[in-house]
Amino acid sequence: MWFHPVFLLRITHSQDILRRYFVVNGFDGALTMLGLLIGFMVSPPTQLSVVIGVCLGAAIALGMSGISSAYVSESAERKRALKQLEGAMIADLSDSAHGRAARWVPLFTALVNGAAPVLMSLLILFPLWLADAGLPLPLPPLTSAAGIALLLVFLLGVYLGHIAGVSWLRSGIQTLLLAVATAGLIFWFVGGGDG
Repeated sequence: MWFHPVFLLRITHSQDILRRYFVVNGFDGALTMLGLLIGFMVSPPTQLSVVIGVCLGAAIALGMSGISSAYVSESAERKRALKQLEGAMIADLSDSAHGRAARWVPLFTALVNGAAPVLMSLLILFPLWLADAGLPLPLPPLTSAAGIALLLVFLLGVYLGHIAGVSWLRSGIQTLLLAVATAGLIFWFVGGGDG
């Protein structure tokens, strides 16, 4: 018997977990790309194709790390919860909706956890692809990509503010300030040797 994914998420109360994973790993992806971009900005000039390759490599690594770590941890948690429920009900629930959820929810979680940083990274890299294809941009490609990274971090903060029921603007500004502080640290430590 098949159970709809939304139903499996609902009976395990996993919607909040998926949302947290998406925001946390999306934030990681955006900050990682921002860090790489700023590192390239303060380093000697590098071919755009090299920058894209390095950033894509990091995005894929973040995605695979997100998938594997979330799957292993969530699978263990779901198995433990199923065993506790089976113990309370004194029944084998492997063929029930809860048993199916214990098998499928870790996969859903892993996919969301892995997709978040990859999605953020691809959005951030978009100006680099445009510039590499010879299309003109209003700002230098690295600056444009860094601007998108900052915008995405701000939007993640806005989303968190909406979820928490607090000021979306304040929440967005708080996450943006974290990204700016990260950028400042990178400029300080990586670019400081030139000054």
